[in-house]
Amino acid sequence: MDSKALTKIQSVVLIAIIMVAAVAGSVAYVLWSGPAQSTETIRIGVCADLDNTYGKTVWRGALLAAEQINAEGGVLGRNLTVVGEDDDSETPPGDIAVATNALTKLITVDKADFVTSPQTVNVQVYQEICAEHQKIFFSTGSNNDNDTQRVLDNYGEYKYFFRVFSPNATSNIDGMCDSLRTVKNYTSFNKVALLVENILFLSQVATGIKKLLPDYGFEVVYYNTFPPGTTDFTSYYAAIEASGAQILNPLVISQSCFSLVKEYYGRQSPFVMWGVIGLAEMSEFWELTDKKCEFTSFFGSPVISGYPWTNKTMPTREAYLQRWGDIPGVVATATYDAVRFILPDAIKRAGTTETQAVIKALETTDVETSMARHFVFTSSHDILIGLVGPNIPSADYTLVFQWQNGTQVPVYPKQLMEEAGASYKYPDWTGPWDNKQTP
Repeated sequence: MDSKALTKIQSVVLIAIIMVAAVAGSVAYVLWSGPAQSTETIRIGVCADLDNTYGKTVWRGALLAAEQINAEGGVLGRNLTVVGEDDDSETPPGDIAVATNALTKLITVDKADFVTSPQTVNVQVYQEICAEHQKIFFSTGSNNDNDTQRVLDNYGEYKYFFRVFSPNATSNIDGMCDSLRTVKNYTSFNKVALLVENILFLSQVATGIKKLLPDYGFEVVYYNTFPPGTTDFTSYYAAIEASGAQILNPLVISQSCFSLVKEYYGRQSPFVMWGVIGLAEMSEFWELTDKKCEFTSFFGSPVISGYPWTNKTMPTREAYLQRWGDIPGVVATATYDAVRFILPDAIKRAGTTETQAVIKALETTDVETSMARHFVFTSSHDILIGLVGPNIPSADYTLVFQWQNGTQVPVYPKQLMEEAGASYKYPDWTGPWDNKQTP
């Protein structure tokens, strides 16, 4: 937990109330936001790997949202308290016992009223625990179609689950294929290599992409998976280069992101990189890769690029930057949006924090967030992607940025690139782009 930005008073309170408890390796994090709180505060529970990359940022996103809400008088006159448990979800291999103990403790000991988590592997286990305790669970990591299908199949059991991020696998597949069609238009390249981190939902998305790409004029010349936590990609890159691939479409979200892009740059591999590189969206990724992420293109957020996609985008970006000294990644932004906009809106319309009433209010959500002009849940409690009415866009998370000289430049959709006055750039080493003009 980063306490550098705390006031002196908050620091004293923090020291007095933090209790560190070892429960199957989990660590408790508690912070009371704003002035002294009463027992009537609404407790927001964050279950994440709090001392790792994503976990730190989602904690900060939730805390910033709570501080802002409390400064405005709270929700129904009640302030928010943020409590957290470390589930080691980013630490391979991801111990399910540690994760389940962390979430259970968050609910039963820390008394969280609502839960948010970027968990990607044990999502359905978390669904079971939240259903058992009748706690609303905002997921900012799930994208498995089956996670929300469970809501349709057994509403009474799984109605507590709401996906805030990321879009489901089907939507992701459609968006990624369309983005690859755009880079094909930029470059005329059609030979694709798929390199996928061996995580269930990423494998499902990759399988869908592999199936659809030939319909769009692509040839998939290489496909492979690698274990989470991989740090040496030598053999993978050698095989991809031998395949004649012109586009590498990686799907990776773990710490392997660093090794993947650094080795690409170091080898000066003769293909462009365009895909899901989860940690590439962090503002510090440029320095953490020793500036070797240059020319890497990745799916990201308008908050990162500084593009005013909604009226909330830039205020969120600036507030997070001022509070924490960097720009929030997409998962941190999704957590912030859930705590800052989506949940308070539902509670206010419900007029209560009673679980069943809040569920009904969430099901009729239509609220502007940092990443969506109209954030709306589907009947399966998934993210509505597309239009909520004639020419009225809902969430659009399919945006691609490219690292160029330390700056994240929007390169997809093409309209966004043109609005930003940007352009897609080829690597400055030898490749199939030789003698081609910059798109």
